[in-house]
Amino acid sequence: MARRDAVLRAMKDHPIAQRRACVLIGVDPKTVRRKRPPDNPEIRKAMHEIVEKRRRFGYRRVGILLERKGMIMNEKKLYRIYREEGLSVRRRRGRKRARGSRTPMPVPLRPNQRWSLDFLSDTFGACRKFRILAVNDDCCRENLGLIADTSISGARVARELDALVRIYGKPACIVSDNVLAWE
Repeated sequence: MARRDAVLRAMKDHPIAQRRACVLIGVDPKTVRRKRPPDNPEIRKAMHEIVEKRRRFGYRRVGILLERKGMIMNEKKLYRIYREEGLSVRRRRGRKRARGSRTPMPVPLRPNQRWSLDFLSDTFGACRKFRILAVNDDCCRENLGLIADTSISGARVARELDALVRIYGKPACIVSDNVLAWE
């Protein structure tokens, strides 16, 4: 569109042929000669009606609803009109995080008051990965268990925790990455 306008301005200001002006600017002469047909205002109005009811609909879904009404058009034209009307849906942000200062986690004063879970990972050589589940008692800093495997599922974590509870007793809470997991 901007190049077409540049060609028309060059032809108006200088006595130059249309074909020569197109070659100088690098535009196909067919695009300069072709007039864009006017967009149907009824399509724009129908788009606005759909978007007023369904705010989160994108241009593809609006196009489907327009087709149901009998207004069939090229997807590129649909997208262009959708953008020109300012109907583009803004992308949603990620989930909201807690703001403000967090209170520090109290220091455990006796064994089995708080356990910590953590996952570590490494590789064998160049390609094979393995993971380690580390369970620690935060009071006496004792390592209660190290479970290593190539894959550790949630069911496996629960089974290993049950085995540690049978050996050491039930903790008051379990923390994973400083998030309270069980109380």
